[in-house]
Amino acid sequence: MGESPSKGGQLRVRYLGLQDYEPVWKAMANYTDSREADAVDELWLVQHPRVFTQGQAGKAEHVLMPGDIPVVQTDRGGQVTYHGPGQLVGYPLINLRKRGIGVRDLVTFTENTIVATLAELGIDAYPKPDAPGVYVKRDGVESKIASLGFRIRRGCSFHGLSLNVDMDLEPFLRINPCGYQGLQMLQTCDLSDDPRAGSVQALEPMVAEQFAAQLGYDEIIPVSETDDRLLSDQ
Repeated sequence: MGESPSKGGQLRVRYLGLQDYEPVWKAMANYTDSREADAVDELWLVQHPRVFTQGQAGKAEHVLMPGDIPVVQTDRGGQVTYHGPGQLVGYPLINLRKRGIGVRDLVTFTENTIVATLAELGIDAYPKPDAPGVYVKRDGVESKIASLGFRIRRGCSFHGLSLNVDMDLEPFLRINPCGYQGLQMLQTCDLSDDPRAGSVQALEPMVAEQFAAQLGYDEIIPVSETDDRLLSDQ
């Protein structure tokens, strides 16, 4: 059994739109390194232009044929994955010590967030104890629909989750996703007739609400990209 998070508090949710991967990575690392003990926890929601990111445990042989898509060596956990437009990416910047949870708890709460969000769309999804992420079955075949990879520093998390919504899945064929040869990837728009299933913008607030519920926050503070200069100096 995992820890129950501390109840209450605020979660600031930043809607960043489409942003290059590396400036966002630098900004969330800087936030983690400079945040004060009483800083508000944040959830950044973003889409990235096409990019492969290789985690700390990543092996070069899992990048099969990247072609024209850049490969970025990053400091999150896990192996290689792909980000592109039409994929919802979420970065929870959480003070785990203050929240009273461990890393495994954060993974579980994040997976449960995605499962609960997909349930609202009528999609039956599930986590697996031996392989972080969220999975679905279609015609009896298991596929992955969301990936996870965190980094913990100073007792706080950054990096996070990616949920395939309505995107070009072909680049996943250029890698062994998360280090698994032949792992099939699916997306929400192919599994639900709910119009929200094909819209990152529609799913973002749903993910935010479910994440806040999982972690026990009692107030969400939304910040749109239009009034957010977080990345301007990165």
